[in-house]
Amino acid sequence: MSSQLRPVLNDGFVRLDNSMAGDLSVVNAARVSFGKMHDSLQDGDTELINFLMRERHGTPFEHNCFRFHVRAPIFVAREWFRHRAGWSYNEYSARYTTMEPEYYVPESEDVRSQIGKPGNYTFESMNTEDSDEAAQTIADASGHAYRTYNYLLKKGVAKELARTVLPVGMYTEFYATCNARSLMHFISLRADSTAQLEIRRYAHAVEAFLEEKMPVTHAAFIRHERTAP
Repeated sequence: MSSQLRPVLNDGFVRLDNSMAGDLSVVNAARVSFGKMHDSLQDGDTELINFLMRERHGTPFEHNCFRFHVRAPIFVAREWFRHRAGWSYNEYSARYTTMEPEYYVPESEDVRSQIGKPGNYTFESMNTEDSDEAAQTIADASGHAYRTYNYLLKKGVAKELARTVLPVGMYTEFYATCNARSLMHFISLRADSTAQLEIRRYAHAVEAFLEEKMPVTHAAFIRHERTAP
């Protein structure tokens, strides 16, 4: 398996399609104010990146680029697309292309109950028998919806209308492009323990790419309480 592709959930993934990202971009963007540029990281550059992160001087972290190819359930994509500042998106269209029979079915251990009021929920694991039944019910309902979708297509109904019967657990695909500053903001919110479990899995996947491409920046992000500059 390519190190550029990270599986997520049962049929999803995050693939780093391309990047122009490195810690040196942060250093040179900051030092250009003084007419200076480095060809490689030097003594003091780690401290500079930590200073910029701590003091929340954010613009030096914007001079880089990550382009992701993502397959995720529609409900995850809709949460992801709420991140607009510094992000660009293009998504698979079910108006023009037939949806594949791929939909999210949670693992039994990921089925949970919800307790509390809006804005103050807690989630608890369910007993194995109930969680197994719930997961199977989700699979059955999604399968039925997809068979209905196919029936409508065979009857000649337009794709853009037939898709209305599909659940938000269906997988979609999209390209998402951002800089490190926007990526850290996404991670700080979506990898947090209060975020929905499914999007947390995707946040962990993109964070692994940030750590790989910009290790000093990522370490500073962790050191300063995972707060984007």
